[in-house]
Amino acid sequence: MDQEDSIPIVPVAVSTAQTENEFTFDKFDTKIKDRQFYLGEYDENDYNILSDKITQYYSLPKLIRYLKDNNTKFHNITLQFPDSLIMDSSIIVNVLQKHFPSAQFHKENIGLGVSDPVDSNGSPIRRFWILADTAYSACCVDEIAAEHVNSDLVVHFGDACLNAIQKLPVVYIFGQPRLDCDKLIKQFLDRYPNKDAKICLMSNAPYTIHLAKIYNTLVNLGYLNIVYTQINKDMAGSNAVIMDSSNINSDNVNDFEVKEVYTLGNRKLYGKCNIIEDPAELQSSFELFYITIPQDPHLLYLTTTFNTVTLYDVENNSIIDSAFPSLMKRYRFMNVARTAGCIGILINTLSLRNTKETINKLIKLVRSNAKKHYLFVVGKPNIAKLANFEPVDIWCILGCGQGGIIIDQFNEFYKPIITPYELTLALNKEIIWTGKWVTDFENALQGLTIEDDQNNSDIAPDSDAPEFDVVTGKFVSTSRPLRELKHLELESPLNDSGDLVKSIRGGAVIKGTVSTSATNLQNRYWSGLGSDFKNDEDYDEDGAIVEEGIIGVARGYQFDRRDAIEKNQQ
Repeated sequence: MDQEDSIPIVPVAVSTAQTENEFTFDKFDTKIKDRQFYLGEYDENDYNILSDKITQYYSLPKLIRYLKDNNTKFHNITLQFPDSLIMDSSIIVNVLQKHFPSAQFHKENIGLGVSDPVDSNGSPIRRFWILADTAYSACCVDEIAAEHVNSDLVVHFGDACLNAIQKLPVVYIFGQPRLDCDKLIKQFLDRYPNKDAKICLMSNAPYTIHLAKIYNTLVNLGYLNIVYTQINKDMAGSNAVIMDSSNINSDNVNDFEVKEVYTLGNRKLYGKCNIIEDPAELQSSFELFYITIPQDPHLLYLTTTFNTVTLYDVENNSIIDSAFPSLMKRYRFMNVARTAGCIGILINTLSLRNTKETINKLIKLVRSNAKKHYLFVVGKPNIAKLANFEPVDIWCILGCGQGGIIIDQFNEFYKPIITPYELTLALNKEIIWTGKWVTDFENALQGLTIEDDQNNSDIAPDSDAPEFDVVTGKFVSTSRPLRELKHLELESPLNDSGDLVKSIRGGAVIKGTVSTSATNLQNRYWSGLGSDFKNDEDYDEDGAIVEEGIIGVARGYQFDRRDAIEKNQQ
């Protein structure tokens, strides 16, 4: 081997040299994938056993039979996984490949614009697409991403909110997780020693299959006032198919003469007690025992629906009954919205029904209260993304009630985040706080309709009326930027300059309207190039003289070429 061949090829350095002390890659500490808490014990080194476990867990034989029964109907099929289950996607793909050998498997957004392939018989070849990174809530069907590949069917794996989507058919596969019922019942008996207590058993969608068995055991132990929940299939819509959904007749539950007593969103309550007609009875009398840990929005909703809430962590087999989201913070944010001048409407979903209607009614409501609004569509909003929009005083988020609403429990976001329901309460003339926390779109729409009717029937409020901020204890003059400006006092006499932006005591006016963005810019220490030098004695208002800048590309600007030529000449 030549010496030249033995020299390793190193890419050209285009930045300052960095050693491992200054720059290191983030590495995983372990490659072990923990599946035992939902699959049970198995040999991690035996792929066949793992494949059989996953096949049974996701009821893949039923899915394969369903796809074969609809062979001519579904050609492009998307498989949607949450982050916690994406590690199972490759094994599921291998199982499907065995039953559909001519199928094609892709990652998202690969192969767009290619005509549908056909097999040797001229029949369309079934194509599978893996949706591994949803733009919004993992519990919702990512209808937008599925449309990018012209999907005919979405197979949603894992927990789901069951919100009906408008266009595509859906197959829900919750899975059949393992649960040590003996340990759970022991924890339950320690938590509820009073057997006359009214208790509701609930869990996320995958663990619902165990509730009937747990209910049977507790009834035999003397707990006669308990109820349990099952999936509300009606909420998913006519285009949805739920694989392995448990029903009321499973595990001999009908021997105890249970009946449906109440419907709570995507769950139905069953038990031997009387039918619950008033939701207040749940809040005053029933305690909730929830298996698994729900996301913060859903947890806050449950804490306002039931008297007390107890969580059971299935991974650690332990009880959790503290550190829940606070409803009092929601009350504070609602009062902040009353005096907010600029409201950012944050869209965190595109597939839920009534989204457009809710947006239009929210905009109408905000404008009727002389407030400004901006509309944002942000995928996976976080602190950094929302911090870019400084003029926004408060955010109103539209998202799934189970996982699409941001609950800022630790004040990490720079501006408060509220729901459409809280915004309707905030824009009422009188503060009416019921203690409820409504996240459902349809209920929020009903509230918006009522408020619109009230606003249309009343006379517009006086634009000069002072507004008191109960949060800060001060009077606020910028809460209604779209108010009439005929009574506002100007800082300087009017002239005939025809300036687009005029300064007033309350801020800046653009074409007769208070500009929250311009006011915010004026109050900033740095408001643009040269603003940090304007107070200097030698500051030139005319600015610097425009000169010719650098010409060329980064690897060879013109002045670099001139310097090189001069050096060569020397």
